[in-house]
Amino acid sequence: MGLPTRHEVAAAELSHGERRQLEVAVALATDPWLLLLDEPAAGMSPAETARLTELIAALPGEVTVLLIEHDLDMVFELADTVTVMHLGRHLMTGTPDEVRACAEVQNAYLGTVAVSS
Repeated sequence: MGLPTRHEVAAAELSHGERRQLEVAVALATDPWLLLLDEPAAGMSPAETARLTELIAALPGEVTVLLIEHDLDMVFELADTVTVMHLGRHLMTGTPDEVRACAEVQNAYLGTVAVSS
């Protein structure tokens, strides 16, 4: 799980990102077929997020991952299908490319820029 040199370190002494990696390892020890991850990258540095993304991407194919995440780079790298919620309602479901290209998603999350003349 990306922590081979940290086996003698107490969990409380691990970095935030390392603790997230450990949490995934503990969950996988139960041999799940479904892994629910609620904002696993929250509070992580870009380097920690990259390590966690690699770890999730390397999970066995028989483990389905349901990921709730605001880090869109992570979502687009990992997901086959993305469902976008906005203000408590379903906005769209599609592939990462479809979601990226959707004007309604762009408007909801990027806003519109008013051009003055």
